[in-house]
Amino acid sequence: MSTGEPAATGDALRVPCLVNPSPQQIAAHLEKETYFWADYEGVRDEDLDELAKLVSLHPLTVQDARTFGQRPKLGEYEGYLFMVVDGVDPGTESGGPLLREVHLIISGDYVITIHRRRFEALQDLRERYNDQPIRSEQFMVYEILDAITSTFVPVLSRIDDQVDDLEQEVLADASPECLQRIYALKRDLVAMRRVVTPMRDMFARNAERIAELPGMQPDDRLYYRDLYDGLIRVSDLVDSYRDLLSGATDLYLSTVANRQGEINKQLTIIATIFLPLTFLTGFFGQNFGWLVRHINTTWTFLIYGVGLLILSVAALAFYFRRKRWF
Repeated sequence: MSTGEPAATGDALRVPCLVNPSPQQIAAHLEKETYFWADYEGVRDEDLDELAKLVSLHPLTVQDARTFGQRPKLGEYEGYLFMVVDGVDPGTESGGPLLREVHLIISGDYVITIHRRRFEALQDLRERYNDQPIRSEQFMVYEILDAITSTFVPVLSRIDDQVDDLEQEVLADASPECLQRIYALKRDLVAMRRVVTPMRDMFARNAERIAELPGMQPDDRLYYRDLYDGLIRVSDLVDSYRDLLSGATDLYLSTVANRQGEINKQLTIIATIFLPLTFLTGFFGQNFGWLVRHINTTWTFLIYGVGLLILSVAALAFYFRRKRWF
């Protein structure tokens, strides 16, 4: 059981937050029975093997800790839990590699996080709580999980603003770039939904098993209920924005169809206007004797030639205006 180092604030603990610690650092904290947080960023296989020896990890845990691209899950081993959770990087552009997968090894003596690349949410948390008084080990674990799952909120807020802007742009000018941005946002939402739903179910069923680990100080179990409630809100927002993007896609398609309909109508009007003109010019262009003998003066040319052309255009324009085609 971890005793921790008592702080000046009574029963609070001071939890060292270690970044890519050496095996010697891990061994020193285990020997002192100090509860600590070890955050591995891009851990090497040999470091993970040393860690497994120090804290007695099961071979399946080591294999899972090395394997990224897993669905969120929770596995129970002797004396510790192994969890796979996902967050997102708010700085990633739409359509990019948004997800940040984090592996956690949780026990009553330590909490270990393993991830492939720099994760600002965990970095900020380390800077905030490094060797600072906290109320319990459970609270530390909760803060880590909350920091990871809370990263969905700013990304969803950004998507909300982008959906509003996209709807306005589609109404103003439904360009192919708008459709590409819609599909990029859809890919982001699909990626988030793929991990949020299993995480929500995992916290609903199994999160309280963290409090039952040997060495964990008793504390408020509402922490994990709060994580579950937060993931429910995130899941609902993801589904809502997917519906909004589907509506934006339909709006884009209908706008493009209406624009094509307007273009087709304009081309039809032009073709219809030129139809009688083509007929008249073709008719009077025939080399018949009557046409040659009678349409041979200026006034007959103006009446039969130019006059009929102007009259046909005026008649069609009047008809189109009555039909409100333009």
